[in-house]
Amino acid sequence: MKKWLEAFRLRTLPLALASIGMGAFLAAASGHFDWAVFGLCALTTIFLQVLSNLANDYGDSIHGADSAERTGPQRAVQSGAISQSAMLRAIIICSILSLASGIGLILQAFGGFGEVFWYFLGLGGLSILAAITYTAGKKPYGYAGLGDISVMIFFGLVAVMGSAYLYEQSINWLYILPSVSVGLFSVAVLNVNNIRDIESDKKAGKKSVPVRIGRKSAVIYHWTLLIIGLLCSVVFIVLNFERPQQLLFLLVCPLFFINARAVKIYTRSEELDPFLKQMALSTLLFVVLFGVGQLI
Repeated sequence: MKKWLEAFRLRTLPLALASIGMGAFLAAASGHFDWAVFGLCALTTIFLQVLSNLANDYGDSIHGADSAERTGPQRAVQSGAISQSAMLRAIIICSILSLASGIGLILQAFGGFGEVFWYFLGLGGLSILAAITYTAGKKPYGYAGLGDISVMIFFGLVAVMGSAYLYEQSINWLYILPSVSVGLFSVAVLNVNNIRDIESDKKAGKKSVPVRIGRKSAVIYHWTLLIIGLLCSVVFIVLNFERPQQLLFLLVCPLFFINARAVKIYTRSEELDPFLKQMALSTLLFVVLFGVGQLI
């Protein structure tokens, strides 16, 4: 069981929960929160994140990104702890669980099989497909450097706007701003990971953004992600300003600065690895502070 828990990469869950947490906080601030929807939304998100992690483990071992030279945390298939066939079965099971949980979530939110149900079912299917094909399959899009765009879409716009719609059942276009914030911070987590693995990714032919633009430019890119993410949230608050507490999320700025500085000054992979978790937890704290600031 221990080897499976390690393969699940539970440390990535705070980032996934931050995305749907932002949608929940926005809905709660407008008076539309529902605990049942939140519980099923969290469960579906966890299944999707674990699915993504398992598929990533499987795909990178197949394509060579998880080689013996890789300096990050050891992966299950690459190390031999879990066989490729067992991992493939786990991916199929997790896909089914994600789909079943997602269907339950949509039914809970909308109460039936109306037109919106099928839109969200299609969105859920795309989420499962995106989770699997990031590094698995014949032409994984993560190896073409498209992972950042996918994270922006699914951790930002889809997760925040989509989860908020489940509560409110209407679209508030201003929610795009906090959606972009969470999306960019999620991309920053991926960017830390890709900068850490830049050398092994080069050898495996994985053309991540840092591999394509070089480490120096990837650091500038990282700072840009964090600054624009914060600015989007500030603009959202300015457009909806009622009280100073809404700016509570700015307390997370020092943590983002520490992360950006670490990406710049640390060149060894083992030194940079802890800041992957730090960026994910900082994003979760940002969402909590942002949400609390909207509610108090």
